[in-house]
Amino acid sequence: MTSISSIFSYFIPSPSDLSFLNSKIEPAVNIHKQHDLIEGIPDGILALILPVLVYWTYSTFFHIVDIYHLAEKYRIHPSEEVLSRNKVSLSIVIRDVISQHIIQSIAGFVFYKLEPTPMTGFEKNDMWNLKNSNSILNLILLNNNYLIYFYYNFATSFFKILIGFLIIDTWQFNLHRLMHINKYLYKRFHSRHHRLYVPYAFGALFNDPVEGFLLDTVGAGLASLIGNLTPRENIILYCFSTMKTVDDHCGYSLPFDLFQIFFPNNSLYHDIHHQHFGIKSNFSQPFFTFWDNLFGTTYHGFDSYKEEQKQITLDKYKQFLKERKQIRVKSEISNHQDIKEYSDSDDEPDSKKKN
Repeated sequence: MTSISSIFSYFIPSPSDLSFLNSKIEPAVNIHKQHDLIEGIPDGILALILPVLVYWTYSTFFHIVDIYHLAEKYRIHPSEEVLSRNKVSLSIVIRDVISQHIIQSIAGFVFYKLEPTPMTGFEKNDMWNLKNSNSILNLILLNNNYLIYFYYNFATSFFKILIGFLIIDTWQFNLHRLMHINKYLYKRFHSRHHRLYVPYAFGALFNDPVEGFLLDTVGAGLASLIGNLTPRENIILYCFSTMKTVDDHCGYSLPFDLFQIFFPNNSLYHDIHHQHFGIKSNFSQPFFTFWDNLFGTTYHGFDSYKEEQKQITLDKYKQFLKERKQIRVKSEISNHQDIKEYSDSDDEPDSKKKN
């Protein structure tokens, strides 16, 4: 287990920790196996375990909020709609999510066995060579020890993970949209997820097993492969995307939720897709909305409002849902009256009709 002091010095190195960058002698390369974050558990295995734990922990948090009514004013739909509108029980949802996690873990384990062993011992040499180079990158970093250190150890990982986000978004948008365009694919696979008209956290990964494997497992695997992520970077990518997916299905619009603050693709945005009026729109998931904007599949019911407010708020969305319901009820009443009048006229005796 890595000590607290070594963790601190890794994130905030002292000048003496970076003194090797000022040396005229190139640091030696001593390549050896990288220590695991948790002794006895390889980082690659940890990247499989933690997302599952994160999923159930974060979902349970929202479930507790549900059953104890801790954030009712931030709930997107009234609690009774979960029972009245959803077409699948919580027990089946949990069963199917467990199945997906089993499939995900098996596929991830195979992927882990094919990965090379993470190595270390070359980092100082890489940073020293960067500092002593005439590269444009070194000029951008001002030949500064701290900037070089933070670029090498953190900025590169940040951009690799960001690329992973973009790959996941691209993969999921295209596959998700295809599932809606193709009637067979929708009926055979994706319609299962849409049995949850009122999304909740446990149902974030409630999918047909085939769709779950293709959409989530393969998508995350491609992000890791194409982005050339290390096991530790995979941990961040997988856990973050898992939490984001759960948050998108949580059923709440929370003002203090960082996912919902920083990402336009949030619980309200995705809730629209789960409603009958928005099912052909808002395909983007789980991070950004640029693919919907590019393909013109953003739900347009909020265009003018979003232009003014820059985002959809819970109150406005609830008002929108209420108005739609009122219009639907009025339409049903009107249709019922028309049918009744027509039926009454047919029931009149012939003699009365002649008069």
